[in-house]
Amino acid sequence: MSLQNIAPDAPIAEAPAMANQELDIVLKPISHPDLGDIRIEDDLFAVGRTEPPFDSYSAEITADLSRRHARIFSEYGDVYVADLGSKNGTTVNGVNLQQKIARLRDGDEICFGGALSYRVQLRARAAKPARVAQLISLTLTPERSDLGLEPIVITQFPFLISRADDIFSRYKNDYPHQVNYVSRRHAHIFLKNGSPFVEDLGGANGTFVAGKRLDEHAMPLSDRDVLAFGGHHFVYRVSLQKAEPELASPPIDPTVTKLSRPILSAADGVGDADKTTFVGAADSFLDIFCIDQASQQDEEINVEAAPPLDDVNKETEKRRKRSKFAIFLSELNTAFAGSDRVSMKRAFRWGISLVTLLGALTTIPYFIGAPERELKGLLESGDYTRAATMANQYLKQSPDNPALEALGVEALLKAYTPSWLALLKAREFDRAAAVLADMSKLGDVNAAASPLVSELEWMGDLEKFVLGRGGVEAPIRIYSDEEKIWALLKRWEEGVQEHQSAFTAISSMAPAFKEPYAEALSHLRKLQSDDSVYLAAIERLKVAIKAELNRDNLASLEAVLKEYSEKYPRLDVESVRQDLRQYAALENETAARRLGPLTVLLTKVQFSTPPFQEKFRALASSGRLPSADVIQQYQAVSKAWREGDMDQSFAGLQRMTTGPWADAASAELARRKAITEQFTTLQKSRGAKDYDERLLSFYGALDLDEDTHFIKATEADVGLYKDKALGHARELLNKAQAQWREYRENGAIEGKQRLEGGISPQFRTQARLLSEAHEGARQGMLIYTQLKIDPPPEWRKAREEINAEAELQRKSMQELRTVLEPKLWKEKLALLGGQDNDK
Repeated sequence: MSLQNIAPDAPIAEAPAMANQELDIVLKPISHPDLGDIRIEDDLFAVGRTEPPFDSYSAEITADLSRRHARIFSEYGDVYVADLGSKNGTTVNGVNLQQKIARLRDGDEICFGGALSYRVQLRARAAKPARVAQLISLTLTPERSDLGLEPIVITQFPFLISRADDIFSRYKNDYPHQVNYVSRRHAHIFLKNGSPFVEDLGGANGTFVAGKRLDEHAMPLSDRDVLAFGGHHFVYRVSLQKAEPELASPPIDPTVTKLSRPILSAADGVGDADKTTFVGAADSFLDIFCIDQASQQDEEINVEAAPPLDDVNKETEKRRKRSKFAIFLSELNTAFAGSDRVSMKRAFRWGISLVTLLGALTTIPYFIGAPERELKGLLESGDYTRAATMANQYLKQSPDNPALEALGVEALLKAYTPSWLALLKAREFDRAAAVLADMSKLGDVNAAASPLVSELEWMGDLEKFVLGRGGVEAPIRIYSDEEKIWALLKRWEEGVQEHQSAFTAISSMAPAFKEPYAEALSHLRKLQSDDSVYLAAIERLKVAIKAELNRDNLASLEAVLKEYSEKYPRLDVESVRQDLRQYAALENETAARRLGPLTVLLTKVQFSTPPFQEKFRALASSGRLPSADVIQQYQAVSKAWREGDMDQSFAGLQRMTTGPWADAASAELARRKAITEQFTTLQKSRGAKDYDERLLSFYGALDLDEDTHFIKATEADVGLYKDKALGHARELLNKAQAQWREYRENGAIEGKQRLEGGISPQFRTQARLLSEAHEGARQGMLIYTQLKIDPPPEWRKAREEINAEAELQRKSMQELRTVLEPKLWKEKLALLGGQDNDK
């Protein structure tokens, strides 16, 4: 039976309020009310005729119970019942489990052996803090040092002992028979009331504590106990590591898989720490009690081990089969012993027919089980890819075969999971997705494989998002990342239990999956934290953005973006800022009705955020933007203008001087005519003393996008004066920077100096330094602008600082207009320089 083999018709618990809570489980007797209630307080409860309280019932009541009949266990906040291959079966609400697992809900009727029935009662258990000594880990130290066995440290429970686990399979080359003595589901170690117990799962070669083979009962483990699996090879000394008694911790969130890796040394009594096998992730009762009967048939019998404990009915059945065969041989011998020749011939033919029939009957099961044996052989040899392909072919012929499904899932995961994990780690997400596509295709007929491949897909999408954007601490981009985060979280929250079951199944067959999955879960927790902090902030910011845009308050929106960026450092609003800059430029050119820059903007603008996309659509539908026909006409006349065809350009603009954009067309026509006249005048002044200044002034006034014809026509002359002009600009800016430095060293002009009844030498000196620095920086930067060259960053910064101080001093002086004597006020204002239009 595969891990996915949970009874489809069995009722599913529908008690969301109890999810992830500890439950009080009570079985109320129906068939025998006088027996009294069974209250289950542990996570695992054994049902069998030799288990308490059933062992105290009369033989008549428990006659139909098997020794190992069923197990009831709690996991992930739910309660399950598993039938263990009992002779008379287990039913839930009348549905026979037939070696399956069913989830229980409050009010279900459960029946063991067809005669002993109970009503299930589930209630949330009230937390009762108690002083307990917590078990940190359980260490299994090999008894013999000459076998090369490694110590095993188990930090979470339950833990399945299995030869398929790397803990034992690693020794297959050195000790093949000894490994085969360990079953695929041999035993498990679990906690009961905080103490470890070991239970044999019915393997052929048994589990031993202190040399005594376990029967159907679980047995507690103590310090110094000797524990052996399958014989005399895998023998370990038990040691328990416990914390000091403390208040019991709150229940661990079952949706989180925590990997514990204790640091051990030789002093801890576990040998070389580098050779210790650390077992960090717990197995699941769901996995442990899903019994694959087919997997038990390939066990190798250890003749040195104690004889297996067989039920009486199994021995009786063997003797019965041997007796029938003995009778048949006796009758056959009698027939051949007759003296009649004819009778002997008839007997011979009859005997041959019977032998042939018997041979056919005995070989039918062999051939029926051939696919399973072939797949198991491929798995044992490590040919996982071929095993997965063969399982797919067999399942097409025999769908709904649990044994083939289980083997197919194991082969599929072992064949592809390691390479998929490697690609994921290398951040080759497309190739990793291609591996999953191959897995999905190869497992398309395997119902048990689909949820596991889906789990890998979810994990792959999670890691692609988290790692692809730079890790969990990467910025969260508004209008982009929040939708992806919500989608990933929704997929997790819609099936937490399914995720856990899939993780358990995959990890049991591909142990390398455990740590990457745990890391993925830590990424999930970070996204959940981001959801509560950053995504909530993003939703508030979206409301604010929409409100400011509705008010056409672009300046206020910039302040809002700055506030959120400072408050939430990982919030990336650059896409909004870029759209804001584009829209502000579009608004400015629309308001100024400049057709040239507006047309260029409309061909380049592209908004990436929904609110600005909506705002742009509203602007376009308002009629404020030029129509497609106007844009087409303007592009035609601009093409002629750039190519130097002045007449065609003027004529085209003249035709546009009617209609909604007539004023803009007229203004552009006037500008182009003025440029043409200035160019003609400039050409006539070539060789004049001030030609270089007039050339640079004309060149600086040209539009880089529109006036390309005149730029090309003057660039040769500009090149002749370029070095001279740049040298002059550098002189001006160096001098301005030195004056600005001296001004700051002397101290800025203070309010008392501005209020003086006269002009003090200190005020005059500082005002002169500031005004000359301001004018020198202006002239130097103008030359750079005229030459269409970006100035060095340090000069741009100095210019901004000088402008800010000059503006502050002039504004402060303006406020004293009614305080100072008018003549004195004008003299002081003039000394500060800058604008000269103050009267």
